[in-house]
Amino acid sequence: MNIILIGAPGSGKGTQSRRFIDKYNFVQLSTGDVLRSAIANKTEIGLQAQSYMNQGKLVPDSVMINLVEGFIAAQEGKSVIFDGFPRTVAQAESLNSMLKNRASRIDKVIYFKINPQILTKRLTGRRTCSQCGEIYHIETKPSSKGPLCEKCGGSLVHRPDDREEVINERLAQFEKNTGPTIDFYRKQGNLEEVESDREPEVVFEQIIKILELA
Repeated sequence: MNIILIGAPGSGKGTQSRRFIDKYNFVQLSTGDVLRSAIANKTEIGLQAQSYMNQGKLVPDSVMINLVEGFIAAQEGKSVIFDGFPRTVAQAESLNSMLKNRASRIDKVIYFKINPQILTKRLTGRRTCSQCGEIYHIETKPSSKGPLCEKCGGSLVHRPDDREEVINERLAQFEKNTGPTIDFYRKQGNLEEVESDREPEVVFEQIIKILELA
């Protein structure tokens, strides 16, 4: 089974990905992880990507698509969660072609729908462990150790991209770039919506029901 989790930054995709990895042994495609791995291993595609990043430019679709194609080839027979890809219609069309060539397809696209005001409140209150990456929230999930992580004792930080002015720009970019991608999958008939402002357990149950895994 191949599923795509799509939604604005902070809508809960990462939390749900981890749940599916733990319970159903899905493999997660994180474009950030794939990109970092290719750069660290100094592959041809990784070096291409790094050259763009060193110039402060976005890595173009053609390079990202090649990276994703390599990842897919290495996951033959496994269930994959696509998180952070595709972002654009061009990427979505390429992904369809890649999977079709392997006699596969995207089974479901889960759109994490959330009110922008709730999303902004969620992100501005988020605190992230500087060492292990565990996520807390000053209101809904504070650390029992105050400014320190409960798991490893690392310092909790307010990430620069979780500040309100940055969040507004990220949301605007999401609507501009990924809004058409959501419409693309809606027209294909495999897009389902979940109300992601609910508790994570409730969202998880929604997705299980959609995927008929219960």
